[in-house]
Amino acid sequence: MTDANLTLALESRLLNAWPSFDYQVHDGWMLRLAKGYSKRANSVTPFAPGLSLDEELLDHMIAQFHAAGVMPTFRLPGIEAASVDALLQVRGFQEVEPTLALQASLAGDVEADPDVLIETQATTRWARETAHSYGADKADDATLFEIISRIRQKAAFVTLHRDGKAVAWGLGVVERGYVGLYDIVVSPQMRGAGLGRRIVTSLMAWGRVAGAHSAYLQVREENAIARKLYERLGFKPAYRYRHRVLPRA
Repeated sequence: MTDANLTLALESRLLNAWPSFDYQVHDGWMLRLAKGYSKRANSVTPFAPGLSLDEELLDHMIAQFHAAGVMPTFRLPGIEAASVDALLQVRGFQEVEPTLALQASLAGDVEADPDVLIETQATTRWARETAHSYGADKADDATLFEIISRIRQKAAFVTLHRDGKAVAWGLGVVERGYVGLYDIVVSPQMRGAGLGRRIVTSLMAWGRVAGAHSAYLQVREENAIARKLYERLGFKPAYRYRHRVLPRA
């Protein structure tokens, strides 16, 4: 059973940690747009328990996505009315990328890696390296830089170097006792070498120093390797969310 209070607490922090360019509120639903870069910043999310959705409101929000040239997308964290998913399914929205939101206490021993560079301001270099390591639809470093430049909470942009070369990256954002971990990415040719763990523990250590008592992150259910890593670091499920996306006709 979803804990609505915890879900809303973490979702509201995510809203601030990963800013969009356009925000619209429709009867408790938050619609966000950011040139299509990431589902987090380009989707509709419920921000009150038990929200329902009717055909008229759904049509209106679909039109907002189409006007922005973005595929209509809903993030459903389980606090919405059960009828919402049924309506979206009938209207042709496909379920993609079921994801777990995880949280962990920072009471244990976590230390920053001395080879991890921690910067407190967004840089074009960090955005370029991170986006290019992601590749595919997340290779747009210009839009990524626009997003991270809008963060108003305390943030850390971290880079791990090996033999003088940047090989892994991550982002931490602290707000009201929590540090959110985002964009944990390792250079494709260096994956499987334990570098992601060094990024995560460094961000957790930084977050604790910055005043956080807990960490949170999101991981796709299908990503078994990352889930095992996070489990070993003490992360436990907080809630599950699904995406419903309306494909282009």
